[in-house]
Amino acid sequence: MQKHPITKYRPAPQVNLPNRQWPTRSITKAPIWCSVDLRDGNQALPIPMSVEEKLEMFDMLVEIGFKEIEVGFPSASQIEYDFMRRLVEEKRIPDDVTVQVLVQAREDLIRRTFESLQDAKQAIVHLYNSTNPTQRRVVFGLDQKGVLDLAVKGTQLVKDLTKEVKGTKIRFEYSPESFCLTEVDFATEICDAVCDVWQPTVEDKIILNLPETVQISTPNVYADQIEWVCQNTKWRDKAIISLHTHNDRGTGIAATELGIMAGADRVEGTLFGNGERTGNVDIATVALNLYMQGVDPGLDFSNIDDIRETYERCTRMDVSVRHPYAGELVFTAFSGSHQDAINKGMKEQQSKSADEQWDIPYLPIDPHDLGRSYKAIIRINAQSGKGGVAYVLEHEFGYQMPKLMHKEVGKYINKIADERGDELPPVLIHEAFLKEFVDRDSPIYLKTIKPGKVNGTTTLKLELVIQGKAQVVEAKGNGPIDALVQALNKVGQGPVEIVSYSEHSLGRGAEARAVAYIEVKTPTVHSCFGAAIDTNIEKASLKAVLCALNRTKAD
Repeated sequence: MQKHPITKYRPAPQVNLPNRQWPTRSITKAPIWCSVDLRDGNQALPIPMSVEEKLEMFDMLVEIGFKEIEVGFPSASQIEYDFMRRLVEEKRIPDDVTVQVLVQAREDLIRRTFESLQDAKQAIVHLYNSTNPTQRRVVFGLDQKGVLDLAVKGTQLVKDLTKEVKGTKIRFEYSPESFCLTEVDFATEICDAVCDVWQPTVEDKIILNLPETVQISTPNVYADQIEWVCQNTKWRDKAIISLHTHNDRGTGIAATELGIMAGADRVEGTLFGNGERTGNVDIATVALNLYMQGVDPGLDFSNIDDIRETYERCTRMDVSVRHPYAGELVFTAFSGSHQDAINKGMKEQQSKSADEQWDIPYLPIDPHDLGRSYKAIIRINAQSGKGGVAYVLEHEFGYQMPKLMHKEVGKYINKIADERGDELPPVLIHEAFLKEFVDRDSPIYLKTIKPGKVNGTTTLKLELVIQGKAQVVEAKGNGPIDALVQALNKVGQGPVEIVSYSEHSLGRGAEARAVAYIEVKTPTVHSCFGAAIDTNIEKASLKAVLCALNRTKAD
């Protein structure tokens, strides 16, 4: 890299727009969406999709709700042409969906494109030519007038051929490719010249697509360019202003959102951002950003895991685990403080009525809305805390531990995760919890129990195994737990003080089991929790006392 001063690169030019309006606007409705997965997305794949894979992708895009889908570049190759023909001949295009085909401003390619559209009910012909100074000089060897003439002649040919097509409604889209690198006044001039030829109407608008083909500036500059065109084109009321952003600077989504605020009506992009170089704008993220703000996106991502699976299978591309909304880990917290806040937020949300607004720390959108479960919201590693462990045990296995027990259990599980050096899956957390806090039957084991009542007082006849030796002891108290404490004193295992007690059922129905949580105090241990599970709640509570006592005696 060049050291200071950097002379190899220069800042992007700004747009003179002193009265810009877009910074104070909000997005209150969804744009028209056009998927370009089958064109821009497909051409960017190391292994392009087969025809069958493209058909599967097309069907999925329709199911998601796209009404405009760019299906290819029929004049570029026989495969692209055949795919367009198969969609038409097999009647795969729903009546409310318009397919879009891309073509350069060259006569032979335009004519071949129209051949591919024969018998289609409706289609968008998307004409483009590059307009920025570098491509004018390096690629075409033309000045501004020469490049404008290419666009005008191509538009005229599309218009002439449209009149010859029978039974197909043709709409027209024009892109000054590399718009963001083109002088904004010239880009507007060439768009107006195209409109002068096409003569759009309010009822049959032209699509003016203004692509950020290669990002060179911050998103606000692109928004200024869009607003400048919207303010200065002679055909604004007869044109649909469309965006097509790429992601070279990693700001494709931001540029698109600001472009909509600047006046654009339409967005072209791909699922999960696949596309040349660093990709096209990710329509799934833009759409769900709107949904998260209470705006209906008009696209259905309620089964986003299935969409991701189909996308990955057809494209052989992987969606990052941190990808917004669709990534495996985007609704997952490992941090202890995050987990604690989420756990508390989930509890509060569950106490609200169904129509109240979603408001949970670190979860701006309800995973259930996207078909995601709550099971993976909190996952445990060495960075996790007591709240996360409590959440997993409750939501995965049903344990509603008393709050004071969270710290003790969390510290124990965290130590295991630290020793392992990786994530602890829920099943291992559960196994560790049972081993340490439920199944501790040494040095004291309750072999048999015979409860009774004498003059309103609870009696217990217990067979205990203490350090391998069986002992039978009888005791009484004002309840089963008190009677057990008295029995333990008799056999020299006291004194034991019961600090707290709670219980709940695990599961439902006649076969449901009960779980009891006991906090005990001994002369040597200030506080220690134990738990036990049994179909009989009284037996569960007695076993929990012994479990807690056994834990106080551990080395």
